[in-house]
Amino acid sequence: MSNAKSGDTVKIHYTGTLDDGTQFDSSKDRDPLEFEVGSGQVIPGFDKAVEGMAVGEEKTVNIEPGDAYGQRHDQMIQEVPKSALPEGMEPEVGMGLQAQSQDGQPVNLLVTEIGEETITVDGNHPLAGKNLNFDIQLVSIG
Repeated sequence: MSNAKSGDTVKIHYTGTLDDGTQFDSSKDRDPLEFEVGSGQVIPGFDKAVEGMAVGEEKTVNIEPGDAYGQRHDQMIQEVPKSALPEGMEPEVGMGLQAQSQDGQPVNLLVTEIGEETITVDGNHPLAGKNLNFDIQLVSIG
């Protein structure tokens, strides 16, 4: 039986939880996740965890922020004038927004605070700075 290696297309089922047990994602009620090992389609720690697994094998891994979504960065939290929002938009805490970076790339933002004239947005990935725990089952190599 072969083991998953870089360049293989694999299908896996997974459940992702935080250290406090909060589940943030799972493939259990949908089709398995399919990706190419080593291609950068998933976070680095996930790639490393799947490499070497055999079909049917299950494992639990802990992935630190450096191999996941990185550390949180305070400079990614900014105050923005409400006047910069599209006309008629009523921001709410927890609302997702999208802006463009200086190099034209889309940046996802989360509204974290609303003031009189400004809103505070956070451009950090919601899982940045967190240890991620995954239960992984390799379904197929193909």
